Amino acid sequence: MSMYATLEEAIDAAREQYLADNPSVDEESASVEQFNFQKYVLQDGDIMWQAEFFTDDSEEGECLPMLSGEAAQSVFDGDFDEIELRQE
Repeated sequence: MSMYATLEEAIDAAREQYLADNPSVDEESASVEQFNFQKYVLQDGDIMWQAEFFTDDSEEGECLPMLSGEAAQSVFDGDFDEIELRQE
């Protein structure tokens, strides 16, 4: 999994990865149940982000589970407040 300089980039990449991993699903019909993300502070002080989406909330990923159900779906759909996510 790759790390990104902004949370928005990490979410976009996670969305693309989810769609690539589920080729029978298109962006409009995707139904995600879990959104995970992780913030990393590197030794030089830079901040990097990872994010991932899952169809089932029982799946384990590399990041911390943060949102599930409708909240995860809204992030997938692009309807989120980055400030609120950062505060999580």
